[in-house]
Amino acid sequence: QVQLVESGGGLVQAGGSLRLSCTASGSVSSINVMGWYRQAPGKQRELVATIKFLGSTNYADAVKGRFTISRDNAKNTVYLQMNSLKPEDTAVYYCNLQRLLPPPTYDYWGQGTQVTVSS
Repeated sequence: QVQLVESGGGLVQAGGSLRLSCTASGSVSSINVMGWYRQAPGKQRELVATIKFLGSTNYADAVKGRFTISRDNAKNTVYLQMNSLKPEDTAVYYCNLQRLLPPPTYDYWGQGTQVTVSS
């Protein structure tokens, strides 16, 4: 079992910054992809950013140039630095760890942390 604990959400004015953190504990395989997804009220959960265990990253178009994902493999922790926040970034942000090895691929999810951006 793997547990994911997120922190760092909150209320911020438009143009401000927040940093989310997510630490994995338990039987964590080092061969994984960690990432952040978000879900706004009435909308489907969507990808924000992912980072593979060797460091390659992927971003949603809506956050490119504003958000930066990083990870510390020694701490099993992933970070999301969010700058130039907009009201449309308001959502519950969920941490994800996708185990690649050993098979089968499996997804773990955190409980979510609220990010609210006021205009």
